[in-house]
Amino acid sequence: MGLLCRYSRKAMLALIVCLACSGGAKGEDAKPSPEAIRQFLLTAKVVRSKQSSTGITNPWRLTLSDGSMTHDASFQAVDEHKVRKELDNGTSEINFVDSYKYNIAAYALAKMLGIDEMLPVYVERKWMGQTGSLSWWLPVKMDEGQRLERKLSAPDADAWNKQMYRIRVFDELVYDTDPNLTNLLIGEDWTIWRVDFSRAFRLSKDIKSEKNLTHCDSRLFEKIQALKQDELAQKTKNYLSKSEVEALMVRRDKIVTYLRKLIAQTGENNVLY
Repeated sequence: MGLLCRYSRKAMLALIVCLACSGGAKGEDAKPSPEAIRQFLLTAKVVRSKQSSTGITNPWRLTLSDGSMTHDASFQAVDEHKVRKELDNGTSEINFVDSYKYNIAAYALAKMLGIDEMLPVYVERKWMGQTGSLSWWLPVKMDEGQRLERKLSAPDADAWNKQMYRIRVFDELVYDTDPNLTNLLIGEDWTIWRVDFSRAFRLSKDIKSEKNLTHCDSRLFEKIQALKQDELAQKTKNYLSKSEVEALMVRRDKIVTYLRKLIAQTGENNVLY
């Protein structure tokens, strides 16, 4: 009996070590690196598909598999351009654009600013005769609209606020005209992700609201100040026009100017963290 128990304990230990080394039986416990995710999104085979009933553009939820890993992804192929667009809220927009290309541009910009972990990995891919953006499906428990409806609060208010400050500064930079609550996703550990930038990168050279610039991550502030127009244009080639890049850089300058002014008025420790 004692020998059997010793053998069982050894077998169990071997099984635990094996699972730890392999990343779990399904290969989903350990998240792949961003580059591995990018390659998976570009090359894995689509084995199932289902169109979403949420969102204006009704993106598709695709299940991909490369033989060793299976994971879902979101496919968005919208690419609408109009001289004038009448919007659902009763207003209209000149030079209206709703494009999957902005998702890819937003991810490229987030990488340059060192906050790409706050967005899913986006790539460009063709599926069913359409070209669109394909993004890694996130482990979400709710969106911001659902959180507010349920009147829930993050257990760590400081960590939550710091995430939100990064998102708000980024939103001012990309000038999204449709930053609705369903585009802010929340994970089990209260990690925040920002998704769907198809109506961002407008030609406006103004920031939308100074109220979104009360605080900023110090590393993000450094990256924003160091952002170079030529590099941004190269990284977003085929996704942003010259005018869109130029408008973003003007907004960048205004964000930097405002934050520097705020720091001078209230002190660096009250603005940067």
